[in-house]
Amino acid sequence: MFIFAWFAATLRQYPEIAIFLTLAFGYYFGKFTFKGIGLGSVTATLLAGVVIGQLGITISQPLKATMFMLFLFAVGYGVGPQFVRGVAKDGVPQALFAVVQCVLCLAVPVIIVKMAGYNLGYAAGLYAGSQTISAAMGLSTDAINRLGLAADETKKILDSIPVAYAVSYLFGTVGSAIVIAVFGPALLRFDIAAACKEYEEKQGGKKELGGAGTAWHRWDVRAFRVKPGGKAVGLRVVEAEALVPDARVFILRIRRGGTIEEAAGDTVLQEGDVLAVVGPRDVIVRLVGEGAMEVDDPELLSVPIEGVDVYVTNKAVDGKTLAELATLPAARGVYLRKITRGATATTIPILPNTQLQRGDIVTLVGRTSDTGAAAKSFGVADRPTDVADVAFIGAGIAVGALVGALVLKVGGVPLTLSTAGGALIAGLVLGWLRSTRPSFGRIPSPTVWFMNSVGLNIFIAIVGISAGPGFVNGLRTQGISLFLWGALATTVPLVLGLFIGKYIFRFHDALILGIVSGARTTTASLGLVCDMGKSQVPALGYTVTYAIGNTLLTIWGMVLIMLLS
Repeated sequence: MFIFAWFAATLRQYPEIAIFLTLAFGYYFGKFTFKGIGLGSVTATLLAGVVIGQLGITISQPLKATMFMLFLFAVGYGVGPQFVRGVAKDGVPQALFAVVQCVLCLAVPVIIVKMAGYNLGYAAGLYAGSQTISAAMGLSTDAINRLGLAADETKKILDSIPVAYAVSYLFGTVGSAIVIAVFGPALLRFDIAAACKEYEEKQGGKKELGGAGTAWHRWDVRAFRVKPGGKAVGLRVVEAEALVPDARVFILRIRRGGTIEEAAGDTVLQEGDVLAVVGPRDVIVRLVGEGAMEVDDPELLSVPIEGVDVYVTNKAVDGKTLAELATLPAARGVYLRKITRGATATTIPILPNTQLQRGDIVTLVGRTSDTGAAAKSFGVADRPTDVADVAFIGAGIAVGALVGALVLKVGGVPLTLSTAGGALIAGLVLGWLRSTRPSFGRIPSPTVWFMNSVGLNIFIAIVGISAGPGFVNGLRTQGISLFLWGALATTVPLVLGLFIGKYIFRFHDALILGIVSGARTTTASLGLVCDMGKSQVPALGYTVTYAIGNTLLTIWGMVLIMLLS
């Protein structure tokens, strides 16, 4: 008993210990899943904070606001390129759909709250939990604090937020994945696996095999001798490569007269040359089968190669298909291994008609000299680094927060982005600028993750600890009805969105489930959709809608309070 009393007193005296303890429990229990679905670190941290908050711990509010702005800036920075592109360019249909979906995600909870008669706190928590947008709680909190209510009434409302959030979040996560991935194809009457296969075939793709941990690999390097009288004799390297028109085959090095030289496009081939040839494994095997003279030349085949991540920034590359880019001189000798897009690092399928976008990270493989040339043509090499531009982060948040702090009165009604909303907008703008001018503002991916995940969870931990004493009573009195209303608020917008996407926007069956998942920012459903479709094609519809949805659903936290107050 003495130890418990000492422990409780210590946490009250040093609340920073309580925050770190809450994070430890939240991240530990949040990692457990069942068939890919679990509480997640945010909800687990909230519940841990509620339990620890029963000790009556008081925490300074500026810390909560600081971490929340850090989180929102990271969110904006991550989705900025896709957000701007979706609004301004060929992602317009998807962007418009995301706006419609987000309006539904706001309108349905507002109607439910009015029907159920909940106060502003329960309304904010039910909205944030049912739509699984934790960040909205921060903007709702800011909006409630600006209403000018009595201190005790404000506290009562704020303490209701985590209650409603925790109760409605579980179905918001699990239910959204089930509605989109399981019920979606049945409601819209299509087979997701067949739709993805048809889309891939239409775009010129095929099933990709091999990879790390397997004996088979896609590309191979072999050595062949140019036979006397062979059709390659007297041809330039680029002409000889064109003899295999249905595949990307390149001559990397040549052994001639006992010396090894790097093959240039205009090098003329001679009898007796030994060529290091790289290409798809099946094509190389076919060459051998047709009687090519293969030789064993370890020195010639010791080609210096590398895999390098390239941050796509070149305006001339933006919007071009992979088939178009493959014909560029800078693409000679280079193979594409992976495309990563957006704040969620979504893997984009590699198909001939897949379009590259500014802000994408592409993994290129080839000779060091070839990948260097390709990197300059596409953008800049994204070399690993652990150094972040902290001056850029600090100035961005400060300027954004100052703009957000401005209050504009329209018809006597005060309108403001709030400091948190200003930080989000600053992140969007600066994230987009970084994608076009990467000479400044570098924030390594691990740093973005830390700002995003830990920044949000410290905010959530403080919310849980502060609301702990009133949480249990609120859950006991409102639990069942909150859960049912939350389930309805989750399901109705998604079902409406599925039908709108299918019959009004007429999205392809292979893309629609990914588009709806992105607009509702539910990564769990995207993973389930890709598993059911046995393809990464649904991810093509996720990134633009996620950028729009993540921004609007967060801002709706403030709009919700404005509508209901």
